[in-house]
Amino acid sequence: MTATETMPRLMQRYREEVRPELMKEHEILNVHRVPGLKKVVVSMGVGLAREDKARMEAALTDLTAITGQKPTTRKARKSVSNFKLREGQEIGAMVTLRGARMWEFLDRLITIAIPRIKDFRGLKSKLDGQGNYSLGLNDQTIFPEVNLDRVKNFQGMNITIVTSAETDDVALDMLKRLGVPFQRDDDKDA
Repeated sequence: MTATETMPRLMQRYREEVRPELMKEHEILNVHRVPGLKKVVVSMGVGLAREDKARMEAALTDLTAITGQKPTTRKARKSVSNFKLREGQEIGAMVTLRGARMWEFLDRLITIAIPRIKDFRGLKSKLDGQGNYSLGLNDQTIFPEVNLDRVKNFQGMNITIVTSAETDDVALDMLKRLGVPFQRDDDKDA
């Protein structure tokens, strides 16, 4: 980061508040052992792009606007006749965010996009067993960067937050302290 760039707000909060709290709570002596964020992967599966190439172009445009980074396309590995899918066809797009872009995206996701979900009651707090968290969104229009006038098809996406935590409990604690809106324990039963 150069002298003219400002540190992302969530990154600053992590360094000044969250990291010291995690060190104290989990009795971590070395600052380099404190769990942090490694990367955020945002992906869209666009299976209907095999019939309509405009869907893939729209998904790439929306993903670029949402993440601020050019996505890469994903191609089918195998041909599946039941799905009318041929090997090598473009069927998805993904972006891997690291550094300042990752922190900025996560900040916008937590503070702007997730609160725009209708009937939102919190995210499920199930991690993958290795300290990583994945969530699925039904459509891209919850992000204000997407031009609603140009959206012809709603497109879902998957977001994976990869942490350096060794256990799910520590990763969940870190994500809660960063402000990820998980369901409260009493809401899970309902």
